[in-house]
Amino acid sequence: MSPLASAALGRALMGAVLLGSLGKGEESVQLRFRGDGPLGSIVALADCGGRTRGYVGSPNVTLPRRDDTLDVAAALGSGQLVVVRHRPGWRKPYTGIVPIVSGEIAKDLAFYLTESEQTPSAVGLGVRLDSDGSVIAAGGFLAQALPGAEEEDLARLETNVQQMASVSQTVFEGGANAVISALTRGLGMQGIERSVPSFHCGCAERVVRAVSLLGGDEIRDLCQRREFVEVRCEFCAEQHRVDPESARTLLATRRVASPTLEPEP
Repeated sequence: MSPLASAALGRALMGAVLLGSLGKGEESVQLRFRGDGPLGSIVALADCGGRTRGYVGSPNVTLPRRDDTLDVAAALGSGQLVVVRHRPGWRKPYTGIVPIVSGEIAKDLAFYLTESEQTPSAVGLGVRLDSDGSVIAAGGFLAQALPGAEEEDLARLETNVQQMASVSQTVFEGGANAVISALTRGLGMQGIERSVPSFHCGCAERVVRAVSLLGGDEIRDLCQRREFVEVRCEFCAEQHRVDPESARTLLATRRVASPTLEPEP
């Protein structure tokens, strides 16, 4: 990926992890930024356990820097942010749609949380790149006021956010603890819970499920013609092939997995 695409996707992945961490009961969240800029769309998914994956529409896009920083906003452009939350047992996912107000990812997520979920929030996201374009640090924060929060505490938090150095610099120099210290200065802290985000694709399962949904006639036709079904995963670039024997097994069992949050076509 280009440095610009890496920065955009890194911010979106961290945003998905932060929003996903608020979920319960195997809840998952999908962020889809649909922009009219050269980057195209950004898709990021995460669950409440921090398992995440994502991709961008044009991974090699480059643009001139703006104020010596990667111009993610210009690369994404104007459009919509679609947030989909799903939890096993729900009849259908919850979907919220807001316009892209910044293109910098963090401000757009804060706008979504305020407008669509009625939860005023402060969001910061950052990705630091080395001179060769590789990612050397990435992080973010999501701060929300609990019911009954004192106005003076909210004002202090706002001041802390404004005085904080860039997220990418803070994470690079001091890790997550440095971000927490900067945000809670003068407010106190009641404990830290730690978890480790991880990449998780699970595309092999999705391929089998997709083939199983083709329908009996189409699967029989594949078997008769002895053709392979080939699918390339957009998240990990893995190439999968479903052979005729596997298709026959699917036809015999007609196993259809339970609904899972997946990207829209």
